[in-house]
Amino acid sequence: MGRAEARRAQQQRGAQKAPSGHPSGRAGKASGKRTGIRRFFTWKKILGAFFGTILLLILGAVAAYFMVEPPDPRNDAVLQSNTYKYADGSIMARTGEKNRVIVPLDKIPEDVRTAFIAIENKSFYKDSGVDLMGVGRGLFNTLRGKGTAGGSTITQQYVKNYYLTQDQSASRKLRELVIAIKVDQRMSKDDILAGYLNTNFYGRNAYGIQAAAQAFYGVDADKLTLAQGAYLAAVIQAPSQYDLAFAGPNGRHLVNVRFNAVLDNMVEMGKLDPATRKTIQLPEPIKPKPAPGMDGQKGYLIEAANAELNRHNVTDAQITAGGWTITLNVDKKKQAALEKAVQDKLESQLQRKNVQERPQDQSVQAGATSVDPKTGAIVAMYGGTGLSEKYNSNALRKDYQPGSTFKPVVLATALETGATTQDGRKITPNTLYDGTSKRPVVGSPVAFAPQNQDDRNYGDPMLTVQAATNSSVNSVYAQMIVDAKPASVKKQALALGMQDRDGWPEDKPAMSLGTMSADTVEMAGVYATFDNHGKKVTPTIVKKAERKDATYNPGSPIGGQVLSRKTADTVTKVLTGVVRDGSGNAVASDAYQAAGKTGTTESNVAAWFTGYTPELVTVVAMFGEDPNTHKQVTLTGTAGGGRAGGSSFPAEIWKAYTTSALSGVSTDEFDLSDADMGPSQAPTRTAVPTKDASPTSGATGTKSPTTTTSPTKTADPTGHTKDPTKTADPTKPTKDPTKTADPTKSFLFPPPPQEQQQP
Repeated sequence: MGRAEARRAQQQRGAQKAPSGHPSGRAGKASGKRTGIRRFFTWKKILGAFFGTILLLILGAVAAYFMVEPPDPRNDAVLQSNTYKYADGSIMARTGEKNRVIVPLDKIPEDVRTAFIAIENKSFYKDSGVDLMGVGRGLFNTLRGKGTAGGSTITQQYVKNYYLTQDQSASRKLRELVIAIKVDQRMSKDDILAGYLNTNFYGRNAYGIQAAAQAFYGVDADKLTLAQGAYLAAVIQAPSQYDLAFAGPNGRHLVNVRFNAVLDNMVEMGKLDPATRKTIQLPEPIKPKPAPGMDGQKGYLIEAANAELNRHNVTDAQITAGGWTITLNVDKKKQAALEKAVQDKLESQLQRKNVQERPQDQSVQAGATSVDPKTGAIVAMYGGTGLSEKYNSNALRKDYQPGSTFKPVVLATALETGATTQDGRKITPNTLYDGTSKRPVVGSPVAFAPQNQDDRNYGDPMLTVQAATNSSVNSVYAQMIVDAKPASVKKQALALGMQDRDGWPEDKPAMSLGTMSADTVEMAGVYATFDNHGKKVTPTIVKKAERKDATYNPGSPIGGQVLSRKTADTVTKVLTGVVRDGSGNAVASDAYQAAGKTGTTESNVAAWFTGYTPELVTVVAMFGEDPNTHKQVTLTGTAGGGRAGGSSFPAEIWKAYTTSALSGVSTDEFDLSDADMGPSQAPTRTAVPTKDASPTSGATGTKSPTTTTSPTKTADPTGHTKDPTKTADPTKPTKDPTKTADPTKSFLFPPPPQEQQQP
């Protein structure tokens, strides 16, 4: 078949397919109409729909930008704990619901910051808060089934942590994007980075990089190394899985991969030298530790620190808000030594659960404060058996009297003011006084005739101030405060740091026996001032306190001269005699030189020992408190014994603590070159007053004192005068209160050590 025939055959086939009336077969095209699905998808419609959608998205984004504002921060995001530290920087306790301490960016090493940027958002300092390519990449991964949409910048993560929740809804993601843009416009990049580092969760109950640094490496954030920072940057992706303390083989592999990625990215960014990078190994974190709590003495120490902050205008509300790092002056070794001393010398002797046989033991409370006299730092404090048993600290309680530990303040005032006896003799440690029990004071508008302990007479009847202090003779100090003027003594006490509370007597000679209230911190300050040669010491437990927006520094606890050095050193010399020869002899030791004073209050409801060495001032007190009514009750019968005075349990605790606290320390002797014991005085021949003697009679309670010449006396270091021709019985008090003194005899030495109680 030729070409012509083939063409005719093709035409015939075409004619057969064409519908009737349209030989050409092109009717559809001729009509201009689409058939089937092509009627709905034209290029014009597709382009129109595309640009319409883009326009709607733009309009929606613009509307969202103007409508969505950063909300208030989530409460959970701003919660912080307070961290309390010992003087050496180790953590003592944390308080608060959230283990977080916000730190400024300059407290985080620059290479540690860079580590986080390297793994999380290399373009952080260049982007506008969002990474559209990253968001698109995350959406693509989600569509491919490779996880939820990621690609978040550091700014977006900060917004999520600080303002939003962790859910993965589209609406939350849209808000995150909008808020991130606005935050980037309104905040500096450094502030955003700081917020991010402080809000992340790192595992081990650590929120923020400061808590994480402590939880994983036991250091503050500013001490983190690059390697440690790189690990923390790696661990935040999966804190529980990547914690090397718990991670399985896969977790260890993954965190190693991520750790190395941090360092490799830093090299790529030009922030880490390749040679240095090769030397960096993943550092193993420390074993997890439970969060320090409020057990033992910690609660009392925190209570004391917070009270001190309150006194310096840091309110409870500010403290409760959290974020504080509060470093105490408390020395861990000394604190442990004090707690052990109380346990060994008191608590182990008590039977607190045996109410039937030892009812008195249930009422015994102990408190103590120890101070470095050169710095004023409270280095140890004992508040009680624990907050669960005793809520308020015994070291800070102000409802008990200090008793005879106040007597050195009377002596200091007499020395400082140049006071004289009623017959004109200047008061010094060698001045003679009448030690007769119940002897009425002379020269006071308020009658007072205190009883010495056991109604005992001291002297024959005269004895020196030194001897009267050794044996804490009430009748001598009652007369001395009259001679020195009660108002002057109160003024001096306040200057030394005692507090003027309701009930402080203005002009009563009973004040000489410590009838005002005081706590162990106050008394430690008084004695530390004696120890510090008269420069005022204000005991301070807070070394420093700081948070992101505030800092508290206590200033110097050492103040100006409130006593002359001569007076302070003389008092110290007298109190060394109390330890060597008097009621404080129980604390004497070859390991240190000590000065101190015992004190026992009326009815034995409180017992004190306040003592010091050149290195340490410590006040130990016991209080009798009914556990049900909280009324003051006697300590007599403590541990099944008799009267519990300052020379018993308090002195034993003091010695055990001081021996341990000064162990390994080169101890000094007191520098008392300025001390002035005064000239030796001859005793006066006087009649000891009878019980009805007039309180306004002569200098020593007699109507006409006379002075006679005594044999030559010599003074020993304690201030005692000695008669070379007579030997007095040092333990024998006079029996007859009406007996006159033999002018050929010196005063009698004090009886065996025994502190006195006030009337």
